[in-house]
Amino acid sequence: MNAYNDYLKDNGSRYLDELCEFLRIASISSLAEHAGDVRQAADWVAGRLNTAGIEAVQVLPTGGHPVVYGQWLHAPEAATVLIYGHFDTQPVDPVELWSRPPFEPLIKGDRIYARGASDDKGNMLAPIVAVEAMLETKGRLPVNVKFFFEGQEEIGSPQLNDFVASHRELLACDMILSADGGQWDPAQPVLVVGRRGICAVQIDLKSAVHDVHSGTYGGTFLNPIHALAGLVDSMRSPDGRISVEGFYKDVLDLSAAERDQIARIPYDESAYRDNLGVQQLWGEPGYSTYERAWIRPTLDVNGIWGGFQGEGVKTVIPSEAHAKITCRLVPNQDPAKIVDLLAEHVDKHLPAAATAVVTKLDAAADPFVIPLEHPGNQAASEILKELYGKEPYVTRMGGTIPVSGIFLKYLA
Repeated sequence: MNAYNDYLKDNGSRYLDELCEFLRIASISSLAEHAGDVRQAADWVAGRLNTAGIEAVQVLPTGGHPVVYGQWLHAPEAATVLIYGHFDTQPVDPVELWSRPPFEPLIKGDRIYARGASDDKGNMLAPIVAVEAMLETKGRLPVNVKFFFEGQEEIGSPQLNDFVASHRELLACDMILSADGGQWDPAQPVLVVGRRGICAVQIDLKSAVHDVHSGTYGGTFLNPIHALAGLVDSMRSPDGRISVEGFYKDVLDLSAAERDQIARIPYDESAYRDNLGVQQLWGEPGYSTYERAWIRPTLDVNGIWGGFQGEGVKTVIPSEAHAKITCRLVPNQDPAKIVDLLAEHVDKHLPAAATAVVTKLDAAADPFVIPLEHPGNQAASEILKELYGKEPYVTRMGGTIPVSGIFLKYLA
């Protein structure tokens, strides 16, 4: 083990330089003008896998942004572990809030700042480095390893369902380890056993056939922005419970033991409020803040617009208004079913003086949870305890990694 640790230490500055090089690639998957950058990032990852001694490295097409695959399969009696991560990033807007160019890394103390540094370029580089060090110092790995890195996680992995379904043999494994995760704090490990799924819709509501002058027509027909505001408001009760009929029907309730695991995690409400900059917290009654954030479903308006948005006044009533809504989902909710329930709710509560179209958006992923007693979780828990000298917190996370449900569906 000393040789392994020495190798990592001796090559630390090289690894940091490589990470900075990786971070400079503006691999924003949601913007068409950055498609070439996403491909450049894929090529960079493939080259880095080759440098680490990984074999059969390929950049594979998906019909969208590519994926990168590699393997080391020379432990025939051992299990096969697939390591997952993603090399695409979120957009950087609003750019004016950045203190420096988002894709120009800044090192301050023991931290590095850049878009993608922790989500997920730094995280996914770590297992590559670990495998390289083991191969260089020991000549082999204790298990078979496959790498699968994608370039479309930040847009919901739209092509991966078909890709994984058609590459089951290539990706076959005994366990999957995600390098797309977080740490509770520098001294406290965490074991994440579940993530929420997601679905998304856009509502386009229309009343008049064109915009009109408010002095001539104001008060004579339904203002679409008012109608949309009322429609959105009807989706939640005043106490925070989602009012869409059937929304909670398939929700898998947590056991008392699972809720107790969350309750063991220290919680400072004042600090939580201060971090958000809010006067008080709000949400579904009967659940703690962490439970609301991790294990309960949500319905959120992510954008709402219509009419004049510029400076000053324009006394015109718009003919249409729009909203984008996403729902974070928990086991056993079905994204397609929730979309249908949202459409039914709009149809039921839409004022007679308006029309509306509900369009399903691309963001869709199944919720995911893995039993704590799973051998992979037990092994991870033991390693974390060995490294940190304390038991990891057991949590779920409120965000979504779409490929988790896809892997479960096709590789289990």
